Amino acid sequence: MRAVEIIAKKRDGLPLTPEEIAFFVQGYARGDIPDYQAAAWLMAVYLRGMTEEEIIALTMAMVHSGEVIDLSALGAPVVDKHSTGGVGDKTTLVVAPLVAAVGLPVAKMSGRGLGFSGGTLDKLESIPGMRVSLSLEEFLETVRRTGIVVASQTAHLVPADGKLYALRDVTATVESIPLIASSVMSKKIAGGASAIVLDVKVGRGAFMADLASARELARLMMRIGQGVGRRVVAVLSDMNQPLGLAVGNALEVAEAIETLRGGGPHDLREHCLAVASEMAVLGGAANDVPEARQALEQALASGAALERFRAWIAGQGGDPRVADDPTLLPQAPYRLVVPAPREGYLAALDAQEIGLTAVMLGAGRARKEDAIDPRVGIALMHKMGEDIPRGEPLAVIHAADEASAQMAAQRVLAACQWAEAPVQAPPLIYDILRGV
Repeated sequence: MRAVEIIAKKRDGLPLTPEEIAFFVQGYARGDIPDYQAAAWLMAVYLRGMTEEEIIALTMAMVHSGEVIDLSALGAPVVDKHSTGGVGDKTTLVVAPLVAAVGLPVAKMSGRGLGFSGGTLDKLESIPGMRVSLSLEEFLETVRRTGIVVASQTAHLVPADGKLYALRDVTATVESIPLIASSVMSKKIAGGASAIVLDVKVGRGAFMADLASARELARLMMRIGQGVGRRVVAVLSDMNQPLGLAVGNALEVAEAIETLRGGGPHDLREHCLAVASEMAVLGGAANDVPEARQALEQALASGAALERFRAWIAGQGGDPRVADDPTLLPQAPYRLVVPAPREGYLAALDAQEIGLTAVMLGAGRARKEDAIDPRVGIALMHKMGEDIPRGEPLAVIHAADEASAQMAAQRVLAACQWAEAPVQAPPLIYDILRGV
């Protein structure tokens, strides 16, 4: 087989065989196929799509490009969750300690920022000393010791996806259902969890802009997971406005800590409780969602979830004192308050534009080799539907310098739409799929 023939076949809209997909994926993982051919193949897939059989073959080719973790020795069901990407989505930082606090281990391979969407690993690395690159032995030992591990893909775990994931970000091939589904599920299958909750985002700040596309992606990922013996639930949640109020790595960690301490924005708390409840039921820690939610709310109120967060951070080399003093997180040297330019109801808060503004500040990557500035971001003061007086602080820009802060302020204002009459904010969760 030759890589160029496989690219041409997909370019012409023809289905690839499992053998052709495995040849290409594993060849790229080994370095035999260069970036420029992989980029051409990704664009062909983006434009031509894939059949469900091709998507499953792609998923398993990526799984078999490395090792598969066996978590059965932990002696309890291990649950995992995955978000398809959003703006201000720090859910894992809250949900993992919550679920661990009710007795279920959480073992998760996570990703970095992709396009305008923030990455969990980038957020975690804003915690002083935090290590996300772990060997397989460290991955297993950390979850045994603390009940939680969140790490990057190593050279031995889904290496093909790690390389393709970075290349998609810089080749305009992120928003592809076959590529998203195979990327997500290859990590979930290789990571060894027996139960998975998928948080599929819908709206302006998501890769799936409409509910029908999100539902299609969710059902496809559920079929992939169930086909290899995983229990899978999908939550379809809104991403027309950022989740919570903080957008930017250290800012989001601080907001997650505030939520674990019993505060935090209402939408973030409710979203995390919904996702964690599904995880608790799938993992057998509760019989149903109401029972799960009661136990999770108790874990928040008692401080048990926050204590799990401390243990997790320390277990991966981070400074656990951030749980009690978030000012230990990196701080931006320049801050600019953005006042509301008029009185009225906030009718729209474009999540994609807010995400792109955070990238412009340095909180995300324009190129795969770009460094992240953990200090910068946007602290929003209001949500859609709120009545805001003229001059009221709308947001605070956290920036490296005045010039970038001023540019960000103009973009935040452009992301807002106003109304004279009350407006209805979008629902937090559109649907929960528990079967395909």
